[in-house]
Amino acid sequence: KCGACGPGYATPLDAMKGKCCPREEIVYVPCIYRNTGTEKPDYLATVDVDPKSPHYCQVIHRLPMPNLKDELHHSGWNACSSCFGDATKRRNRLILPSLISSRVYVVDVGTDLRAPKIHKIVEPVELFWKGNVANPHTSHCLGSGDILISCLGDPSGNGKGGFILLDGETFQVKGNWENGEKVPSLGYDFWYQPRHNVLMSTEWGVPKTLAGGFNPADVERGHYGRHINVWDWSTHTYVQAIDLGEGSIPLEIRFLHNPEAAEGFVGCALNGAVHRFYKTERGDWAAEKVIEVPSKKVQGWLLPDMPGLITDILISLDDRFLYFSNWLHGDIRQYDISDTRRPRLVGQVFLGGSITKGGPVTVVEDKELQHQPEPFVIQGKKVPGGPQMIQLSLDGKRLYVTTSLYSGWDKQFYPDLVKEGSVMLQIDVDTERGGLKVNKNFLVDFGKEPDGPVLAHEIRYPGGDCTSDIWM
Repeated sequence: KCGACGPGYATPLDAMKGKCCPREEIVYVPCIYRNTGTEKPDYLATVDVDPKSPHYCQVIHRLPMPNLKDELHHSGWNACSSCFGDATKRRNRLILPSLISSRVYVVDVGTDLRAPKIHKIVEPVELFWKGNVANPHTSHCLGSGDILISCLGDPSGNGKGGFILLDGETFQVKGNWENGEKVPSLGYDFWYQPRHNVLMSTEWGVPKTLAGGFNPADVERGHYGRHINVWDWSTHTYVQAIDLGEGSIPLEIRFLHNPEAAEGFVGCALNGAVHRFYKTERGDWAAEKVIEVPSKKVQGWLLPDMPGLITDILISLDDRFLYFSNWLHGDIRQYDISDTRRPRLVGQVFLGGSITKGGPVTVVEDKELQHQPEPFVIQGKKVPGGPQMIQLSLDGKRLYVTTSLYSGWDKQFYPDLVKEGSVMLQIDVDTERGGLKVNKNFLVDFGKEPDGPVLAHEIRYPGGDCTSDIWM
């Protein structure tokens, strides 16, 4: 029986191709009201994505949080494939950190998959006093049963790349994961790979700097990140910083799913680069740029050069394809990474963005496109914003997309997005030759929510996915 050995799957290929992996029927999506002008709490939406269901593309349940202005963002599990083999573990709690309030909500999805409920709330003071950290971001479960959450800063809003550890049964804060006095000055995402005794973390920016919006001058002031930070997995100590250059802002980081692999990729938001990081013959770690999205010279925008703004990346479970979103340029790309040092572009689709025809921005020089893309319209709706968070089905055939990045930046870069709400879309993937095609039958319009337009962010499947499961 699937799952009899514990949560998740024995291997990434089992998750991708095994008989235990039916098509996803529902997804969980955090929905944010902060910065929209609506004084309502954020909530967790359960969305029906089953084409055979009468509620296809509808929000079938909403779990409101008990507080205002949390800024729900990313989520993780209490148990995943890192616990496979432990029959005492169940993937039945969704860990939902709040980027701004620093609360951590533990959501019960085991009692009723379609109607989650709050199981426990970890208040900000717990993170402040027990770990001297704040602004929690990425949550991963550990094979030990505990839960590890990366943070962006300290309780005063300064940058600090620390971690907090939760007990996987009681969800009490145990304290910091890291040991020693050396801690990176900034934090964001992370991934770990025990077989190579390593955890890698990335850097966004100083929380009190980025909270209200993006000021390019803050990059020069050193308030935004430029490093991949390398940690010794067994001793929890910070051992190396890989400098990707000023103005890089490395965000989402992904190891290859094969637990033997000593390499992966990181997407850099501001300079439009994807770097491959890898273990060297000396045993330390290095990085090389393998993809570059050229900035476009523009008029009518914040700066004369518009970056693509790579904001999310993921790798298919068979480690064959890399996907990422350019939130500002408006496209999603698919690369064949059979040769990890030479990714090959095999799919691309435009879903809005800042350079569409008829908008306020004029492109005066473009190294990639001959013409500005047409506005993206689906089912009669012109989609505001650009593609941002992405999630791939286990079999690799469906890519789900949402359009909100972070409410403070949404408000600055896409004012219409904040007024109209974000959307969720689905792209059909050619897994043989490569290629992306929008599914015109799929649209979840979060502008039509009962309490008004809302900003939808990261996507999670109840059974785990490409960006939450780690194999030991």
